[in-house]
Amino acid sequence: MQQTDLPEAEYRHVYEFNIRFGDIDSQGHVNNVKFLGYLEDARLEMFHGDPVRKGEKPVRGMVVSRHEIDYRLPLLPTVYPIRVETWVTEARAASFKLAYEVRDDDNVYAEATSTMVAFDPETNRLRRFTAAEREFVGRYLAPGA
Repeated sequence: MQQTDLPEAEYRHVYEFNIRFGDIDSQGHVNNVKFLGYLEDARLEMFHGDPVRKGEKPVRGMVVSRHEIDYRLPLLPTVYPIRVETWVTEARAASFKLAYEVRDDDNVYAEATSTMVAFDPETNRLRRFTAAEREFVGRYLAPGA
């Protein structure tokens, strides 16, 4: 997969959202489980929503094989958007790693990684990425990755 020389703002996918009332737990902050939902929403926009809006074919046939998340600060109810920034840190023939930051302009609330694998739903088996998938993933590959 081709590595980019672009600055951070160019290779990171940015998904903005507002915290919903139902995201808040009895401790008065966003429940830890909701963070995984935010990551899922960001991935769906990255691989499906954004390509469709750009007139491109959405990327399908990828599944999560692993998640890791580190909570850095409590995410409190707010009226301004929070964002998930997502980029690729490692790309292989049949898998790649996504890194995420759940953040606003001043704080990082959580850092996470997901390992994504190419999957064929017809055969129910892992597969290698197609050339088009490698090109798409390469758009988000961090310099030095």
